[in-house]
Amino acid sequence: MPEQSNDYRVVVFGAGGVGKSSLVLRFVKGTFRESYIPTIEDTYRQVISCDKSICTLQITDTTGSHQFPAMQRLSISKGHAFILVYSITSRQSLEELKPIYEQICQIKG
Repeated sequence: MPEQSNDYRVVVFGAGGVGKSSLVLRFVKGTFRESYIPTIEDTYRQVISCDKSICTLQITDTTGSHQFPAMQRLSISKGHAFILVYSITSRQSLEELKPIYEQICQIKG
């Protein structure tokens, strides 16, 4: 449950280079980054209108590598919603999401 009824944590997962940061920046800032810059972890806040009330999204853009499993588990345990991103031109990027999806199911139930 969110700390406040209108405060939500959204976590974005996916392989490196699939466009997680580009999607997040497009949503938050309205810009699109074409170059690839690896992310360790970035957090953004976005206020949106949701069912006639104001909601705050805290969006966590995670690393594409699996070098930080403790950070990944912490993001899942604190997250309220998850966006799993893959490239339609890379089956491998889809396969890399399976253990993340399973971990989300295990931690969140």
